[in-house]
Amino acid sequence: MATPFETFLVTPERELWSGQATIVIARGSEGELGIMNGHAPMLIQLAIGPLFIEPVEGERIAAAVDGGFLHVVTNEGETRVDVLAEHAELRDEIDVERARRQREDAERRIAADHDAGALADLAKAVTRLDLTG
Repeated sequence: MATPFETFLVTPERELWSGQATIVIARGSEGELGIMNGHAPMLIQLAIGPLFIEPVEGERIAAAVDGGFLHVVTNEGETRVDVLAEHAELRDEIDVERARRQREDAERRIAADHDAGALADLAKAVTRLDLTG
């Protein structure tokens, strides 16, 4: 088994999850990455997309993240990952009907005038719908 490390998933409003994890998979602004114990220190900008945390105990954590930052610190072989999300929802918290309505609204807005905010709203809705199956 991989060596566990401290992991925190927080938004300005609340802490969604914290505990020991063996891997964190996130979508950064330049692509997907996986973090395991011993990873090089880094700070990346998060894109709109899914985030997965493999906890030491319990089921895999899946969340929809709407941007923010992921910070990795490794000191003397100990790693800590902080996911500082602008907004995030755990898979179990996602309101599927609301996400469908948001997707439809964003698609209408895109068809009407290609507004950049609509593209981000569409990405957020699609991420939530993909996570919920």
